[in-house]
Amino acid sequence: MGYIDELQRVGRDANPFFKLMGIDVDEYGDGRARLSMGVRPDMLNGAGWLQGGVYVALADEAIALALYTLLAENERIATIDEHTSFIKGVNTGTIVATGKVVRKGRRVAFADGEVRNAADDTLLTRTSTSFAVIGE
Repeated sequence: MGYIDELQRVGRDANPFFKLMGIDVDEYGDGRARLSMGVRPDMLNGAGWLQGGVYVALADEAIALALYTLLAENERIATIDEHTSFIKGVNTGTIVATGKVVRKGRRVAFADGEVRNAADDTLLTRTSTSFAVIGE
């Protein structure tokens, strides 16, 4: 059973990281995905803002899920490169990550993601990635 099948069957329980972080799978399909997560006090850094790696991880998961919707049964992915620009911080509320595949080739895929504040749609981070597409 593949990852997408498992997500459909058990929801976020298919991904241990989703369970750990409280990530909800809002929607996915056709090279797109949307995840949401409540910001908790234990996710904040010493300055009182959401730790930067949390934005990156949430965007990475949304992007990877978007890409998984386009993979053949025998294909897997591995991140080659990822770059995130941090635009604005939050310390409460809910954040939403979207992922979108820009291009999927036979060996390399390119995808982008954003994290926004769910309350007012303010852009918080923007991420661009490239993945190796590995066929068995």
